[in-house]
Amino acid sequence: MIKSLGIATFAFCFAVSAQAMTPAPIAQPESLVTEVAAACGVGRTRINGVCVARTTVRHTRRAVRRCVRGTTC
Repeated sequence: MIKSLGIATFAFCFAVSAQAMTPAPIAQPESLVTEVAAACGVGRTRINGVCVARTTVRHTRRAVRRCVRGTTC
């Protein structure tokens, strides 16, 4: 009896809250074409609008870490 009452209460709360929610508005696209700025190519990424190789980013990050640790600068 208690179990069925608990299930009924849960179902009632779920149904009431579902009716209270307003549907989110669907965003309308401005055009049929989606512009993508990914023209750098394979193995490259855009940083501040400039195409840079990912290896360059990785090497720069490693050099900064080494300099902070005092290994090489």
